[in-house]
Amino acid sequence: KVPLIERSLSLLLDLGLFEGERLHAYVRELLAAKGVHTFGDLAHSGGLQVIVSDVTTRQLLVLPRDAHVLGVEPDELELALAVRMSASIPIFFEPVRFENPRTRETHLLVDGGMLSNFPVWLFDRTDGEQPARPTFGLLLVEPEPSVPVGDRLAPSRMIGRGPRAVIDYLKALAETVMEAHDRQYVEQATFARTIPIPTLGIRTTEFDLDRGRALDLYDSGRRAAAEFLARWDFDAYLAQYRGRTHSRRASVAAALRGDNAARARGLW
Repeated sequence: KVPLIERSLSLLLDLGLFEGERLHAYVRELLAAKGVHTFGDLAHSGGLQVIVSDVTTRQLLVLPRDAHVLGVEPDELELALAVRMSASIPIFFEPVRFENPRTRETHLLVDGGMLSNFPVWLFDRTDGEQPARPTFGLLLVEPEPSVPVGDRLAPSRMIGRGPRAVIDYLKALAETVMEAHDRQYVEQATFARTIPIPTLGIRTTEFDLDRGRALDLYDSGRRAAAEFLARWDFDAYLAQYRGRTHSRRASVAAALRGDNAARARGLW
C-alpha cells in the first residue's frame, strides 16, 4: 500500500500522481546532443509552437510567442521545459510551477490540450491571403465515434471510499475530458486538411504500450496518411475553403482604399 500512499500524498501536495521530471530530463538530453537548449537555438524558432494552459492566469499560451506572460524573453525560454509543460496532463502529472522573475508570481502550467487539443489554426495566415502550401493536421481518433466515451475508457474503481477511490475518480475525470475534447473536434470538423489516424482502441493516457501495439499504431498512421494524400487536392481545398474568405477580405481592403474600380466589378 506504500505506492498508493505516496501517490495520494503526491496528488494532495503536488497536484499530480507523477512528477514528470524524467520526461523533462530525457527531452533536455536529446536536445542538448543537438546543441539545442532554448528556442533561440533553433534555426527556425518561429516554426515550432508549443501549446500550454496557464491555470494561474486562465489562458492559453503559445510558446515561445507568449513567453512574456511568464516574464521570459521568447528566445531565452528552455525548450525542454516548454515540452514538459505541454505534456503535463492534469491529475496524471504534476503541473510545472514557474515563477515569473519580474512579478514573482507563480504560474501553474499544464497540458495545452485542456484548452485547445488540436491547434492547427496556429499555422493559418492572418493577412487574408491564400496559403502558398497546405497545412496538414494529424489527429488520433477513436475507431468508432458513435460509441460513448465512457464505454471506451477502462473500468474505474470509483465505487467506495478512501484514497484509491479518490484517485480513480480524478483520473476518470481527466481521461473523460481529454477523450471528449478530441471527440468534439472529430464530430464538428470537416476534416478538409486533417488526417484522422485510428487509435485502435488505445487511450490517451495509456502509457505502458508494448512494442507490438506501438508498431500497430505507427502502421495505422502510415496507412491513414497514404490514403489521405492519395486523394488530396490543394486547388480544390483553396476553392472551397479559402476562395470566398479571400475575396471578401480583398474587397473590403479595396473599399477602404477607395478603389472605385473594384466596386464596379462587384467585389464590394
